Amino acid sequence: MALMITDECINCDVCEPECPNGAISPGEEIYVIDSNLCTECVGHYDEPQCQQVCPVDCIPLDPGHCETHDELMEKYRIITAA
Repeated sequence: MALMITDECINCDVCEPECPNGAISPGEEIYVIDSNLCTECVGHYDEPQCQQVCPVDCIPLDPGHCETHDELMEKYRIITAA
């Protein structure tokens, strides 16, 4: 599953630089996560780094983008091969 940022986001800027895939960017009002680039840090870390640094706990799993660990690993391989 990709992650998403909810409207509880306070735009503190700490999540964006933590994403190894560059999936997090400023949106119109809050930061957003590109589900095509989000691997939940699979292939890089044991846990999603954005969730670890978020001070307001506003980065849950995105139910609209369900992926298995194997699918996330394949996405990681594709992203890092480019």
